[in-house]
Amino acid sequence: MTVIEGQQTDLGAEWTEVGDRRIPADYGRPARAHGAVRRVVGVTEMPYGVVVVRGDDRVEYVDNVVSNDVPTEDGDGAYALLLDPQGGVELDMYVYNAGEQLLLFVPPGEAESLADEWREKVFIQDVEIETATDEFAVFGVHGPKATEKIASVLNGGGTPEEHLSFVRGRMAEVGVTVIRTDAPTGEEGFEVVCTTGTTVNETGDERENAELVFDTLLTQGLNAAPFGRRTWESLTLEAGTPLFETELRGRIPNVVGLRNAVDFEKGCFVGQEVVSRVENRGQPSQRLVGLRPEAVPERGAAVFRGDEAVGEVTRAVESPTEESPVAFGVVDYGVGADSDADLSVRVGGEEVPADLAALPFVEGSDRSARLPEY
Repeated sequence: MTVIEGQQTDLGAEWTEVGDRRIPADYGRPARAHGAVRRVVGVTEMPYGVVVVRGDDRVEYVDNVVSNDVPTEDGDGAYALLLDPQGGVELDMYVYNAGEQLLLFVPPGEAESLADEWREKVFIQDVEIETATDEFAVFGVHGPKATEKIASVLNGGGTPEEHLSFVRGRMAEVGVTVIRTDAPTGEEGFEVVCTTGTTVNETGDERENAELVFDTLLTQGLNAAPFGRRTWESLTLEAGTPLFETELRGRIPNVVGLRNAVDFEKGCFVGQEVVSRVENRGQPSQRLVGLRPEAVPERGAAVFRGDEAVGEVTRAVESPTEESPVAFGVVDYGVGADSDADLSVRVGGEEVPADLAALPFVEGSDRSARLPEY
């Protein structure tokens, strides 16, 4: 359940389920909210699962498991993957070094099982692993005016400049952590993190921290538009950002071009042998590409070159910015490298033409760190 359902309902939220979280799908006008993010700034609740890792061996323990280097300095973060022995993505996560603990933000519904699995594998290490999803609220702030927005409401700290770095400060008397995102929407982006306790505000009223922060982000300083999951998916697709639920789960990172999530020089971690072998071979068997079909296909729709099936659509929308259909597809590697390929996708039982498209579909105020690279 969302931590601020009453406020979101008052704003006209329509609901959807993501993992184990009930969050706004939209607020009645997703295309309008999309435009507000592209032009100015918007705010959305991020439904992460949260895992906290403490103990003297916390950095070493997590670093031995995930695909990227875990930061050793307070205030730094990293984007990393948890792979299976065949190299397929089991989870993606953000790992933040918060001094005496590591905070892991994982896809909704995945925190409890991850914490349980890791606790079973702790032997002599000084490590404590807890699920803390209900203890935190996280709000994404995205748009070309996101830096201006955060600067107008954050007290006690400047806005962080580097991707996945963070600062601490206060908003509406609530202690917050402000993270500079890796630009998944293709715009300047921040995530504002607070605990789910209560605070007495300046008028003497006790209110939920999350309510105070969300209200501040919407209405104080530069106004921001609320947006939901539907707009999140269209923004990230336009920006060329693969998501766990649609593009990453079960695929090896080489296929989806997630070079920012894997340190190929790092020592052994689960799945490392497979991804390194594919890396050394020079190219994977498939690749993630942008498509511009003449109609919006369903997820899983076949992609054809001539009469031959060469892949499938992973996500597609009617782009509010482009006012035309755009899609991600996983296709045979050679097909994705052929700009003159005669492609089509299946829509409603018929094949409609589709052109390969350079990513991102839309250039914004920042560039997604997850853009596929090969």
